[in-house]
Amino acid sequence: MSGGALAQARALIGAAREAYVGDPAVRGQLDECAERIDQPLRVALAGSLKAGKSTLLNALVGQDIAPTDATECTRVVTWYRQGPTPTVTAWYHGDRSFNVPVQRREGSSLTFDLGAMTAAEVDRLDVEWPARALTNTTIIDTPGTSSLSRDVSARTLEMLTPEDSASGADAVVYLLRTLAATDVAFLGQIGSHVGGESGPLGVVGVVSRADEVGAGRLDAMMSAKEVASRFATELELTGLCQAVVPVAGLLALGARTLRQREYEAFRALAEVPPEDLQLAMLSADRFARPDSPLPVDAHTRAQLAHRFGLFGIRLAVTLIKLGTPDSPSLATQLVERSGLHELRQVIDVQFGQRADQLKTHSALLALTRVLSANPRAESAPIRAAAQRLLADVHGFQELRLLGRLRSTRPNLSDEDVAQLQRLVGGFGIGRSERLGLHPDDGVAAERAAALAAVRKWRTWAEHPLLDQFTARACGIAARSAEGVLAELAG
Repeated sequence: MSGGALAQARALIGAAREAYVGDPAVRGQLDECAERIDQPLRVALAGSLKAGKSTLLNALVGQDIAPTDATECTRVVTWYRQGPTPTVTAWYHGDRSFNVPVQRREGSSLTFDLGAMTAAEVDRLDVEWPARALTNTTIIDTPGTSSLSRDVSARTLEMLTPEDSASGADAVVYLLRTLAATDVAFLGQIGSHVGGESGPLGVVGVVSRADEVGAGRLDAMMSAKEVASRFATELELTGLCQAVVPVAGLLALGARTLRQREYEAFRALAEVPPEDLQLAMLSADRFARPDSPLPVDAHTRAQLAHRFGLFGIRLAVTLIKLGTPDSPSLATQLVERSGLHELRQVIDVQFGQRADQLKTHSALLALTRVLSANPRAESAPIRAAAQRLLADVHGFQELRLLGRLRSTRPNLSDEDVAQLQRLVGGFGIGRSERLGLHPDDGVAAERAAALAAVRKWRTWAEHPLLDQFTARACGIAARSAEGVLAELAG
């Protein structure tokens, strides 16, 4: 789906609104379809209970804005949007609402006070927060899919896969600690609904709490990368997920909100003889014991364990010993090693750069469902046109290939792999980015480069000695180049 598809989707929704001008209920649903295209991209965080969704949300935003303790508010689907001031609104009984006080407990723990209301009585929470990360993306935090309460799990499923409308999310980040049958089944439900007939759309997996995979050892992230690669290989067979990356969410959040006094505490711990520090860090409780001889007070040690975990403490101390000179440098190094940068890059490639495509897809799915549920003779051509647009699945093939390229190498040279990745949108989906040209090179240069790319990749795709994966990747690249030529012709 190109920018032309976005314009066509707007036109189709506009035509449908005219066709149902005398039906306020249907017209209201079509108004929502139109508004959805103009709203920020909706990305849902989903996964099992205690997978670390709220912690990852805070890390992505760079602020403590989502409660992480298991309270009533974490059992409610919560929408986080950009807003001028921190405001939390609870909606219940359909259209009734009240303002929810935001409370910060000792340290940095934040919670939303629902008062006398319970999670079962609240439909959803709307959080407006002045955070730059929410400018172009609305993040939806969902209750655990394997919650002991069936009603709580059902809230997540209802938001992502409602029976009578399009999904509430345009894309999904799914947090995994293991790859259980329940995770695969849930991803299948998400994919069939969010992606419609074109299959799973905008689903990225995260091996969450990745530092715990290696029991908090310094090589924990290496172990987590191996686990992520295994999960990606298994999910690749199902087509349910475009990529899987490991992230130590607690470390990422602690690093993005690192305080100077915490850096000074890490410096003090770096002066402790290694064998003494290792003995003190056999467990978090032992590390925070009041009678410990470590040169950092017990309260601060408890805070460090709470905010960084033992893996984060070990890593911070090691980096300081290796010469990290100040607090900003340490924060940068910790974020880099947490896996957050890699996840944000994947989210940008898979979601951010294709926001219009994902939103258009969601709006068209919603449009077809509204028209199918309320058939009229004059709306039949509109529904058929929407279904034709949804049938253009090449953009989704590009997304799946980009995810596959993270774990599987095609039988090509390094230069050709980089060129292929660029052509299918790995570094941007504009014409110049795809073709590796400067934006000022002009249409003639773009046309020549696109034509050369079509010839090259079509020839490679038909080469009899290439393996199936490489040949298919070359075919997708050729189709992408043809798309650029079509855009130039238009």
